[in-house]
Amino acid sequence: MIFTNSLNGRSPYALRRVFRSLQITTIFVALYVSLTGANAQLIQKNSAQPGNATAVVQTEQVRAELFAHAPDGVAPGKSVWLGLQIQHQPNWHTYWKNPGDSGLPTVLQWTLPAGVTAGEIAWPTPQRITVGNLANFGFDGTVLLPTPLTIAPAFQASPSGDLEVHLTASWLVCRQECIPQEGNFVLRIPAQGSTGSHGADFDAGRAASPADLTGTAKAVAGADGFTLTVTGLPTAWAGKALQPFPETEAVAEPVSSPHSGDMVDSSGAAPRTGTQSWANGVWSAHFPYSAMRESAPTSLPVVLALGTQSLRTVASVSGQWPAISAPGPLPTAATSTALATSTPVNAAGGGWGSLGLALAAALLGGMILNLMPCVLPVLAIKVLGFASHGHHGHASHRAQGLAYTLGVVLSFVALGALMLGLRATGEQLGWGFQLQSPAVLAVLATLFTLLGLNLAGLFEVGMLLPHKLASLQARHPVVDAFLSGVLAVAIASPCTAPFMGASLGYAIGLPAAQALAIFATLGLGLALPFLAASWVPAVVGWLPKPGAWMDTFRRFMAFPMLATVVWLVWVLGHLSGVDGAGALLALLLAMSLVIWALGLEGRSRIMFATLSIAICVVLLRAIGPLVIKIEDAPNPLTTATTTSAGVTWQAWAPGKVESELAAGRPVFVDFTAAWCITCQYNKKTTLSNTDVLDDMRAHHVTLMRADWTRRDPAITQALEQLGRSGVPVYVLHQAGKPPVVFSEILDAQTLRASLAQL
Repeated sequence: MIFTNSLNGRSPYALRRVFRSLQITTIFVALYVSLTGANAQLIQKNSAQPGNATAVVQTEQVRAELFAHAPDGVAPGKSVWLGLQIQHQPNWHTYWKNPGDSGLPTVLQWTLPAGVTAGEIAWPTPQRITVGNLANFGFDGTVLLPTPLTIAPAFQASPSGDLEVHLTASWLVCRQECIPQEGNFVLRIPAQGSTGSHGADFDAGRAASPADLTGTAKAVAGADGFTLTVTGLPTAWAGKALQPFPETEAVAEPVSSPHSGDMVDSSGAAPRTGTQSWANGVWSAHFPYSAMRESAPTSLPVVLALGTQSLRTVASVSGQWPAISAPGPLPTAATSTALATSTPVNAAGGGWGSLGLALAAALLGGMILNLMPCVLPVLAIKVLGFASHGHHGHASHRAQGLAYTLGVVLSFVALGALMLGLRATGEQLGWGFQLQSPAVLAVLATLFTLLGLNLAGLFEVGMLLPHKLASLQARHPVVDAFLSGVLAVAIASPCTAPFMGASLGYAIGLPAAQALAIFATLGLGLALPFLAASWVPAVVGWLPKPGAWMDTFRRFMAFPMLATVVWLVWVLGHLSGVDGAGALLALLLAMSLVIWALGLEGRSRIMFATLSIAICVVLLRAIGPLVIKIEDAPNPLTTATTTSAGVTWQAWAPGKVESELAAGRPVFVDFTAAWCITCQYNKKTTLSNTDVLDDMRAHHVTLMRADWTRRDPAITQALEQLGRSGVPVYVLHQAGKPPVVFSEILDAQTLRASLAQL
C-alpha cells in the first residue's frame, strides 16, 4: 500500500502510515466492543418485561383462563390443582402433547414460590384432526389442561396470605391458517380456606383424561414398523375399531379409526394409515415407522380411545429398531457444482472424511470472500502496493504476505473462539454477530471514513501525529500487513460466502480444536490470493510500473471506502433507527471537520481546530447515545412487507412454518440480515426474478423472511437446526419431506426446478 501524494508532497508512504495508526487503535477496539456490545444487547433484551398479566387472555380465536382447585386450602399434603382452560371459536383447534404430523403442543411455563412445584399436564384424550394427507392430534370446543401442584413443608404464603402463581403459556391455534399465540397469567390462591368454584371443570377434565389400563401392552419392532399388542381391554370394545394416540412424537405413522369422529378438513383427503385387528379379545395394530423418526425408544406410552372412553398404557418394546443414520446433510437443490450446494455434515457421524470436506469448503469459501465489495479494495491496495517496488524487494513482499496471512488467520481463530466461548455460556450467537452491535458499526464507520479521507488526500498521518509515531509504519511494513489482515477479517466476516455455510455449521458441533481448525482454514483461504501474490514474482511482473497513475488510483479508492461507510450507516439504521443513523452521520461530519482543521497551518489551524473539536465534543455528548441505542423492533407476528411486485413476505417467527405446513402450504424461508451483502444481492436478483415469483404464486408458497440484523436467539436456533451458523440461508419446506437448503448464491433456475417438484 505505497503511494505518492502529489497534493501534499509530505510522505510517499502515507497510506501505509494511516493503516498502521488507525488499525492499531481501532480494530482491537472493535473486537472488544463486539463482546461488550453483544452482552449489552442481551441484557437489554432480557430485561424487557411482559405486558400486564391477568387470569384471562382473549384473542379472536380463543379465550384462555387460568383456574385453581384447592378445596382444602394450600398446605403440605393437600390437593391443589391448576388448569388452563381454552375455549376455541368454531372451526379452530389447538394441539395435544404429540401434535401428530404437524402443529405444536401447548406449553405451560410456571413461575412459583419456593416450596411449590408443578407436575406434568394431565392431558385429556385428544381428537384426530386430518388436514389433507396429514393426521394431527388436538382439541376443539372447550378443553382444560390440569396441572397438579406439590406443596412442600418449606412453603410460606405471601404477606397477604396467598399463593401467587405466574404462568406463561404458548399455543398454536389453527383453522385453515395457523396462528402462534402467547398469554401471561397471574392467579392468587388463598392459602387458608377453600378454592373450589371450578370443581366441576376439573371433574370434567379428569373424566376426559384416559384411565390407566390394567392389562398388558407389548410392542415388537420390525423392519417396516412395529406391532402393538394390548390385552385386558373392556369386553365391550372387542371387535371395534379403536383410535390409538401414541404419546411419543415422530415414531409412527397414524393408525386410522373410521368411526372415531375425526375432525376432517374441507379437502376430505384420506389420511395415511396403519392397520388394526382383534383376535380372542386381544387388540393389535401395526404402525408404519414415521419418515421423521429420530429415536428408538424402549417403551411406548399410548392412549386408546373408543368414543368418549379412553385408556392409557405403556408398552415395553422388544425386537430391533431399524438403525437411524446419524443426521446427515439436508437435501440440497442441484447446482452445477456439488460443493456449492453441499449442506452441513453432521459432526457426530461424519468422521475425518467429513472434516476434510469441510476444510476444503472452508478454504474455497475463504477465497471467495475476497470478492466481497468491502474486502476487494483492501486486497487491491495491498497487491498494487507491490507495483511501487517493481521486481525489487521480493523478500519484503514475502514477509508482508506471511504477516498478512498471520493477521487474517489469527483474527478468524479469535472470532471463532469468541463465538464458541460465548455460545458455551448460553449466548445465542452466529457468524457475523459483531455486526449486530451498533457500537461496532460506529467504530468501523469511523475507521473507513478516516481511510476514505486519507485516500482522497484530505490529510496525511504525519500532519496529525508526532513524527516518531507517524513514521513507525514506514519502518515496520510487516506490522502494517498484519493489521491489514485484521481489518480484512473485520469487514469480511459479516457474510457467509458460498462453500462457507456448511463448514461453519459443521464447526459449531465439533470439539474446540477441530472447530478452530475450520476457522483457521477459512482465514487461510481469505489470505491465499495476497499470499500467492507476495511469493510469486510473476504476479508483480503483471502489475503496471509505478507512476502518476498510482496517485489517481489512490484517490479513486476513496470512493469504495466511503461506499462502505454508506453501507455501515444503513445497517446501523436497522438497529438504532433513523435518529441513530443521522447522529452517526453528523458525528462523522464533525470528525471530518476536525481532520480538515488539523491540516491547516498557522493561526487558522489553532482557531479552526479548537472550534471544530469543541463542536465534535458537544455533538458527541448530545447525540452520541442515539448511535448505540437499539430501537425497539416491531412485533414479528404482525409485521409483513409487500414488494413493488405485489409479493408479500411474512415475518418469520417460531411455529409459523409448522402452522403453514399444517394448513397444506409449502413455505420458503429467507434467512437474511441487512449487514449481509450476499443477502442483499440475492434479494435484488433471484428473489426479485419475475419467473421465480410467478412459480411461487402458482404453487401457493408462503414466503417468510427471518431478519437476523438484530440478534434473535430464535433465528439462531433455527439456523442451528439447519446446520448453519450464518446468513444467507434459503430453505424450502414441504409437509412430510425434509427441508431443502439452497446455496448461498441463490440460483433462479435451481430454485424454479425445486418449485416444479412441489
